[in-house]
Parts: sequence; structure tokens; C-alpha cells
Amino acid sequence: MTNTSVELCGIKLDNPVIPASGTFGFGYEFAELYDINCLGSFSFKGTTGEPRFGNDTPRIAECPSGMLNSVGLQNPGVDAVIAEELPKLAKVFSKPVMANISGFSVDEYRTVTKKLAESESASMIGWFEINISCPNVHGGGMSFGTDPAMASEVVRAVREVTDKPLIIKLTPNVTDICEMAKACEAAGADGISLINTLMGMRIDIKSKRPVLANVTGGYSGPAVLPVALRMVYQVSKAVGIPVAGMGGIASAEDVIEMMMAGATAVEVGAANLVDPFASKKIIEQLPQTMAKYGITSLSEIIGAAH
Repeated sequence: MTNTSVELCGIKLDNPVIPASGTFGFGYEFAELYDINCLGSFSFKGTTGEPRFGNDTPRIAECPSGMLNSVGLQNPGVDAVIAEELPKLAKVFSKPVMANISGFSVDEYRTVTKKLAESESASMIGWFEINISCPNVHGGGMSFGTDPAMASEVVRAVREVTDKPLIIKLTPNVTDICEMAKACEAAGADGISLINTLMGMRIDIKSKRPVLANVTGGYSGPAVLPVALRMVYQVSKAVGIPVAGMGGIASAEDVIEMMMAGATAVEVGAANLVDPFASKKIIEQLPQTMAKYGITSLSEIIGAAH
């Protein structure tokens, strides 16, 4: 008998598989395809203070072993999320959800988190995932995640308005990922999630122009898995708070490898865009894959590679 349960920041998950923000909408869209309560949880679409249309198109470019995206935090804004999206989700999902928050100022991070924390849907939220790592917007996002002082300021500001666990989502586009993680931990973070996408671009040879309207975008998919594993391994050794690992996860084997690197939970991103059933399939594969490697409990392999 295999045990797939884990505990993330004091909240028990039936399994460690969490669809990543930006790849799973607000959940109810996928509930039309299957019962999403099979998930450990999921991180809903990155939410900002005001509605955002996002970046100009083209926003997506295919790459070998992955894809570039430059969506630019398209979302209906926090008020619409509270009034419309979360009530729809409540009808189809009975587990704690991860609320992904993005912003262009410290005050916006604080305000969006406060509104959600004080909303009628607050009981649905298990964790706040504070995204200081989006590479596809100007004047915010990743700029907070490349400076330890700025990251700390965001964490402290959000910490003031909620007692729920704060998981800070970090960018890999830095020189020292451990420095960033330790700064967030010192400022009051309860967990770290990484990696967000790597900066990349494609050029259309015929037009001699960048494929993406935004020129650059975030590279994700199977090719980034080794980078993600390395950073999760380093960060999980550097901090005393749990890590949610992501980046190129596409199979049950990938989940186990990521957990051995030090992840307590594992987020699935680009794979959901290739196959909407990807997360469900990974969860279904876990018990058989665990048995194959003689693993009886996933919680016992966290950081095994250390």
C-alpha cells in the first residue's frame, strides 16, 4: 500500500500534485473534463488589482522540448475573482486552493491579498502564492524577485494582512537563488515555490522579427527540468521552510525526482497546456511508479537526494 499524502505549510494534501498558476484557469474550466478533487490542490490564475488584458499577440511560441509564453498576467482583477470566479470554483472543488497574487507595486500585492483574505471566499484559500517572478510584464513582476530587499518588502507587506501560509514564487533569472529564498524566509514567508519560467525568445527567419510581440517570453516545458531540479535542491538545503517545486514536470517519475531534490509539493505547468488531463494522469500513475521504486510513502523521500 502506497501513501501519496504530504503536508504543505501545515495543510495536508492527498497527493503533492498541484497544477501551476496560469495553466489551470480558475479550476472550474477543467472540472468540465474531470473531477478536479483528485488534485492535491491547484494554484489559480495570477490575480492583480485591476483587470488586465495582457500582452499583445502573438503570445505563444513553440520551442524544442517546450514553449515560450508572454501572456502578461491576463486576468479579470481581484474584485471579479471574488465576485464571479471563486463562487464558480466553490461548486466543483472542495479542497483548499492556492491563490496566486501578482502586482506592480508593494501596495498592490498587499491590497489584493487583503481583499481575498477578507472576502466571503476566504475559507476556500489554503495558501497565498505571491508571484514576484513573472518575466512577461514591465514595471513589476520579476523586478521584485531579483532584488532581496524588494522581495523582503513584498513579503512583509503581505504578511501584515493575512495569517494564511505565504508561499513566495521565485524566478530562476537571478545569480543566487538561495539568497532570494533566504531573504523571503527571513521576512516571514512560510514556503517557497520555484522555478518560474526562464527568459527566452524566438526569431522568425522570414520576417527577421521576434516571434513574440513582447520580444521575450518565459520558457517552460521538459527542457527546464534539470535547471528546476538544481534550484529546488539548492533552496531546500538553504532554507528551513518547505519548497513547492516546478519546471518541466510531465510524469510521475518527474514528481518523485523533484521531491527527492527537496520539494514537498510539485506544481505542473506547461504539461497542462499540452494535455488538459496531464495532472490527473500523473496522479493516477503515482502509486504504480512508487511501487516500481520501492517507495511506500512520498513524505519520506522529500530531500532524499541530500
